[in-house]
Order: sequence, then C-alpha cells, then structure tokens
Amino acid sequence: MQPWLLYGANGYTGELIAREAVRRGMKPTLAGRSKEKIAKLADELGCESVAFDLDDHTSLVRALEDKRAVLHCAGPFAHTARSMMQACLATHVHYFDITGELEIFELAHSVHEKAERSGIVLCPGVGFDVVPTDCLALKLKLEMRDAAHLALGFESRMGLSKGTAKTSIEGAGKGGCVRRDGNIVRIPLGSQVRKIDFGAGERTAVAIPWGDVATAYYTTGIPNIEVYIASSPRTIARMRRMNALAPLLRQRWIKAMLKFAVDRRLQPPTKAQRDNNPVFVWGEARTAAGEVLTARMKTANGYTFTVESALGILSEVFAGNPDPGYTTPALLVGPDFASTLPGSTEIRLTRA
Repeated sequence: MQPWLLYGANGYTGELIAREAVRRGMKPTLAGRSKEKIAKLADELGCESVAFDLDDHTSLVRALEDKRAVLHCAGPFAHTARSMMQACLATHVHYFDITGELEIFELAHSVHEKAERSGIVLCPGVGFDVVPTDCLALKLKLEMRDAAHLALGFESRMGLSKGTAKTSIEGAGKGGCVRRDGNIVRIPLGSQVRKIDFGAGERTAVAIPWGDVATAYYTTGIPNIEVYIASSPRTIARMRRMNALAPLLRQRWIKAMLKFAVDRRLQPPTKAQRDNNPVFVWGEARTAAGEVLTARMKTANGYTFTVESALGILSEVFAGNPDPGYTTPALLVGPDFASTLPGSTEIRLTRA
C-alpha cells in the first residue's frame, strides 16, 4: 500500500476511517491540529502521527513530502480545503476529501489544469452523499442521453456529527442554490419543495445547497440540477425563517456562538444508531419533451458509507493509473461503485 496521510483523524468521521483503514491492513499517517489527541489515537492503532495547523504551510508541505495521497477529513472545508489543495499541488500528492460543500467542488474544478500539470487527482467528496448521488446521476445520464433536468436527493434519519453540524452553520447565511442553464443560482432557503418517494414511501422534500449541484453537473453536463432532502414541515418552516436572519448568520461571532453550542450539546450518532439507519437515495432525469427516468438505491448510513467509500476510492486509485486533474467520484470509479459497498443495493431504474 502506498503511503498516505489522513488529516483530521481525531474527528468523528476521521477516527472511523482510521480504525477501518488499520483493520484492513493499511497504515496511514494520522494527522491533525491536536498533537495529544492524534498521538493517542496513533499509538493505539500503531500508526505514525504528525500534528500541525493547516496555516503552517512549511509543516504541511513537509508532512506530504513522502506521501502519495491525502484524505482530508477536517471541516468545515471552507476554512481548510484551499490550504491542503495548494500543498498537494505543490508536492504532487493526490487530494481527496469528504466534503459536501458546494464551494469546494467549484474550487477544485477551477484548478483542474494545475492538477494536470502536477500529475495528481483532485477528487473532493469521496463520501456521503456525493458518491451515491453522483453514481445515480451518471447512471441516469447514460440511460437518458438527452436529459435536460436532473433532481437528486436522499432520506436519512441519522443525527449529525459535530463536524457536519458546524459545516451546516458555515453555510446557513448563504441561502439555497440550484443550477439553471449551467449556472449556479441562489434561491431562498425552503423555497423549493416537492413530494418524493425516495424508496420508503412519499415524503416532503426541500431543495438544499448541496455539493451535488456542482458534482452532478461536471459528471453529466445536464444544465438544470436540484438537490433535495426529506424534511418535516417544521424543519422547512425553520429554514424559511432563516432567510430573514441571513445577514446575521454570516457574522463570525454568531457562527462562533453556534459552533460553541454544538460542542457543548450535540452528541454524535452511536454505533447502534448508525447500524439501524440506512439511507434512501433517489434521482430523476427528465428530457425537454417530458420523459422521466427515476433511479433509487439504499445505502448504509452516511458515516459508514463514507468510511467504505473513501477507503475504496483510495484503493482504486492506488491500484490503477487515473488521469490527472479534477474529477468527480462517479467519473473516477464508475456509476456502479456505490452499489458494491456494504449495505448498498443495486441502482434501480424506472420509467414513468
């Protein structure tokens, strides 16, 4: 196995990945900001460790010098991805992360040519929900070449980790977004609602500013894209109220207060909760003439899926010789990859 760095290894998802990687016989170098936490986990797992802040460019570059890839798990990625990406470009190290943040995919796409020259793969979003939705998007496109509209979404009852909650706080003041005629368009939160049968019965769903608005476009070229999540009427009403608070939610001190509350109050999902909460993933392609093709699949919970997916994609890249540059998960490993992971079903296609 080629040497690689797992940054953010002491976070909720990072630790799950570290433990599973070692169980598989992999020996990543564990990294993060907290020397004490990283060293403790590394000692337990028998891995090397290194501690540094991503603002310390010298230490970051030094940590990457002998590595083939980075799996970046320290969010919110709006604050951390750019530094890690730049270091990977400079040191010719493949870059992967587990973000779902729209801006990070746009950032990676913007440096595609630099990644080509560096000889590296830039593939953000190698976890949930981007991997299964991206696989559905490509599957739909291959079956409906003239699709002009694409909707994606998922239904999950899983609670949030602290990192995911903090990432949501970062984006709360920006509103929602969809893609229209190839362009990303901002819309008010909670303004776009529809009924969707994700696979376990019809649910109310609301459009969210998720990373698939970027990845599905680069995967399929379909110009009109929306992403939905199953939500209760109370949650949707809360989202709508947040529109009036958007200027306040963009203030750093407000974000800091909300993140402090997350650290104090939020309990991340237990193993039992993860094991008992699968996710239903859905996609719908539509032609200009009104033909509709629907795709559905079930996966393990988002955290377990992320562990399996991230390590699976790393292994695929190490075993092959992928073209350098920015890519999406489905373009990198194919539309059936998500179906091969534990807890996943095959993608089922139905025509209306």
